[in-house]
Amino acid sequence: MLKAHVVKRMLIGTALAAVIPAALVWATPGSGSTSTLLGRGTFDEAFKVQREVKSTTDWEVEVEAKPALDVATQIITFPAESHSGWHGHPGPVFITVVSGTMTFYESDDPACQPIVRTAGQGYLDTGDHAHIARNESGAPAVNVVTYFAPPGAALRIDKPAPGNCPF
Repeated sequence: MLKAHVVKRMLIGTALAAVIPAALVWATPGSGSTSTLLGRGTFDEAFKVQREVKSTTDWEVEVEAKPALDVATQIITFPAESHSGWHGHPGPVFITVVSGTMTFYESDDPACQPIVRTAGQGYLDTGDHAHIARNESGAPAVNVVTYFAPPGAALRIDKPAPGNCPF
């Protein structure tokens, strides 16, 4: 009985030794950025909001959630040459560049073309594939980020670097 117990522990230890380094290689953590969660709230019931403004510039917006929705907002500061690491989100994320310049890359873009946003511009991540936010400007940048996610879900999911991007 003791020998079986020792063998079982050795097998578990070997499995963990193989899995932990693989997980460390798989994740692509950020470099230098810092974030502050301003708040997160749950809207407990399903809802649909639709608004149309008829004017010289017709405008329409629609938001729907079933059965519930978390909304979280945070400020992320990116020193020069820092980045978020490759990651994804469980739902859409609205990013507003408050100051500086940010460059975004999408894992589903075969050419990995930069998407540059400057202060006052927004960037929408639909949450359906990995991306990276990089401050390539040489000066600090600040983003205000609003997440829409299932209640209690992690707001960020680390992802591996895709093969189509050089960094």
